[in-house]
Amino acid sequence: MHRDYEFLIIGGGMTAHAAAKGVREQGSTGSIGIVGEERTEPFPRPALSKKLWTDPDFSRDEAALDTVGETGAALHLGSRVVSVDTTARRVSTVDGDTFGYDQLLLATGGHPRRIDGLDPSDRVFYFRTVEDYDRLRALAAAEPAVVVVGGGYIGSEIACALVTHGCDVTVVHPDEILGQAHFPLDLATTYESLFTGAGVRVEGRLRVTSGSQDPAGVALHLSDGSTLEAPVVVVGLGIRPAGDLLDETASRSEDGGIVVDEHLRTSVPHVYAAGDVAEYLDPILGRTRVEHADNATTMGAAAGRIMAGSQETYRHTPCFYSDVFDIGYEAIGTLDPNLEIIEDPVEDDGMVLYYLDQERVRGVLMWNCDGGVDAARELLAANDRPRNAADLVGSVRG
Repeated sequence: MHRDYEFLIIGGGMTAHAAAKGVREQGSTGSIGIVGEERTEPFPRPALSKKLWTDPDFSRDEAALDTVGETGAALHLGSRVVSVDTTARRVSTVDGDTFGYDQLLLATGGHPRRIDGLDPSDRVFYFRTVEDYDRLRALAAAEPAVVVVGGGYIGSEIACALVTHGCDVTVVHPDEILGQAHFPLDLATTYESLFTGAGVRVEGRLRVTSGSQDPAGVALHLSDGSTLEAPVVVVGLGIRPAGDLLDETASRSEDGGIVVDEHLRTSVPHVYAAGDVAEYLDPILGRTRVEHADNATTMGAAAGRIMAGSQETYRHTPCFYSDVFDIGYEAIGTLDPNLEIIEDPVEDDGMVLYYLDQERVRGVLMWNCDGGVDAARELLAANDRPRNAADLVGSVRG
């Protein structure tokens, strides 16, 4: 099969959905094609580890994105792209299908980092997709013992979801205390206690060096020489950006992402990139690559508008958030516990934390309190720090 599109998007996630909407926002009626490796339609990934587990009244249908209905895009799902001919402006898939384009957007995201010797299976989940959620949710109904590898956003949220649904959960992570990579020691201790208080066993200062599996279960070989066995393992170790579709003529970041300019253009004519795979110049963070939903949707929409003729530049600094048990937090900027930190308590056990170096405020964490992201973004954009750091108190939630 061969199809030609004015706007072709590789990747079938939130970024692709937002980009298709961006094309229409700009007023273009041109044809849009979306070629996605996953077999399901674009879907908001945060719901897969958050609300679909925690809210019994929230359904898949409520979360679903109506990409076709809202944009008229043609979806080609379960179709892995293997090459891009940027001279002929043609994309080829593993099944032999080809797609021509006038403008191409790479919204390819990334693939989960894997453990040596441990391929995905009915017992091993590299949690990322709607299909992962469906299979894990079905298994969770039997309340099995589960080992979660990784203490980041996905690992923590999945551990919370599983223990709340009656599973026997162990978390293995490399830090001394869960959350220590982002939170000061006292807050990280509080964060970990949420998990241990709910019955989660938290095994810190450990890495999984390799694994194996058989019909009886999964074995994880740990950095201290021990082995941990479980019937089910969920791995949340982040992703490797899927930027290898462009050849050596394209500018690539050190971690394999795709470098874009202020208009989200790659170094290849008529080819753009957005979302998890794109390294861009953030006005606050500098040149960076961000793997959060706010960036995926905001950058995707901007890319769609730009491909359709907008002259805008992408200057959005994204926020990120998480919800576990009865707390939630939002953050923006750099959360490095080695920075100077000013704590600003707010009502109902909430807190705003300001992360500073000698020159400026680098990050803001809003712990268990609603609102303040826009004010925090403005504070970081000021590129300054007050003479007395304590004067920051009340500046986000005055």
